[in-house]
Amino acid sequence: MDEDEEESRPRTFCVMWDCHGLEAIGEVVDPALKIWAVLANKPVPREDFNLMHWQMRAQYNTQRYYEIYAIGVDGSITQEDIVDMFETDPQYAADLIRARGERIYGHRRTKKDAII
Repeated sequence: MDEDEEESRPRTFCVMWDCHGLEAIGEVVDPALKIWAVLANKPVPREDFNLMHWQMRAQYNTQRYYEIYAIGVDGSITQEDIVDMFETDPQYAADLIRARGERIYGHRRTKKDAII
């Protein structure tokens, strides 16, 4: 697989944030890449995060209102682009990912909880 083909391949990221902002982001390795690596006798690429740890952290720290989403993006978008989006406008980034992503875990703050 050449570099141009690799960049055009859609990517999937898992994103975790809480009431304080973005906490973690990890790229999900395409299963096809894993299969090709096995067939070519090459090292199998793995994710650099553990989703179960993220979920456990979210479930036991409910006061932080964690949300975890998976989102598919164009191959030209990187982790740094998503981090920049959260730094520039966190509310827009969260709303966009909620609208276009797949919720894995969510404990959103209710309007009643948000109003002091």
